[in-house]
Amino acid sequence: MARFGFLLLLAAALGSAVASPIDEQELLSNPSSLALGQDWDWTDCGTDSHIVRIDSIQVTPDPPQRGEDLSITVQGVASQDVEDGAYADVTVKVGVIKILQKEFDICEEASKANASIQCPVEKGTHKVTQTVTLPKEIPPAQFKVNIRGYTDSDDDLLCLDLMMDFRPKRNSFLW
Repeated sequence: MARFGFLLLLAAALGSAVASPIDEQELLSNPSSLALGQDWDWTDCGTDSHIVRIDSIQVTPDPPQRGEDLSITVQGVASQDVEDGAYADVTVKVGVIKILQKEFDICEEASKANASIQCPVEKGTHKVTQTVTLPKEIPPAQFKVNIRGYTDSDDDLLCLDLMMDFRPKRNSFLW
């Protein structure tokens, strides 16, 4: 989860190049976009073959705010132990522009972030809370993060899609 802040910082470097009128068109035509009025959402896209199922994700503040701390609480169930060597392929897009595609060692990242859960992760229900500071330079855009996790033997571990919208909200008053 600490990498989420890093991903948003990387996106900020793209500045205004990623904010375009295409975003509005995509919002209307792409079923994987956020519903109107929603600032963030997530989907556990896993199947029965995935070892980890996400039950809930909560963020504080809700909606997330640029330049502020964001606490993320994730609750899920591991149907079997998760060992060292598990990894995640992470893709971050702004609209149709891919701004990051990278593989992360899940256990190494948990250790670096001093996360409340470390490898090996035992079978069962787990709750993890992590706080990151969101950069105030996050561009006004909708971010899509696809996370595909795998065990050290390349079995399906996790499938998670996150969306977060930092575009300015239009005034709801019609004058």
